[in-house]
Amino acid sequence: MAIVDDDPRLLESVEELLESAGYAARGFPSAESLLIGGLAELDLLITDIGMPGLDGFELRDLVRRVRPELPVFLVTGRHEIADQDRAQSISGFFRKPFDADVLLTAIGDALNDREHGG
Repeated sequence: MAIVDDDPRLLESVEELLESAGYAARGFPSAESLLIGGLAELDLLITDIGMPGLDGFELRDLVRRVRPELPVFLVTGRHEIADQDRAQSISGFFRKPFDADVLLTAIGDALNDREHGG
């Protein structure tokens, strides 16, 4: 599982949250740093929308072409980014600050759906 966010504090806290819930998680400070390692080993992606370089929507679009089955969660601290057209074809959309339990439930549901062909 990968988390991509240019905010090091959020990156660390989400990584710790996921690891405390039993997930293997790795944080990346940019979409480009994630792509260097490739997408093959990922079972889920959580990405911030507003980042320098490739933003979360662009990363999601790239991931959809390479790994269409990969669950993608978009996170934003910007309330103006509620563009429904661009938010389609994602597994979840969260505004910062988000509820940790809601995120963990959504992740569990997405991984369960994927395991069972949903």
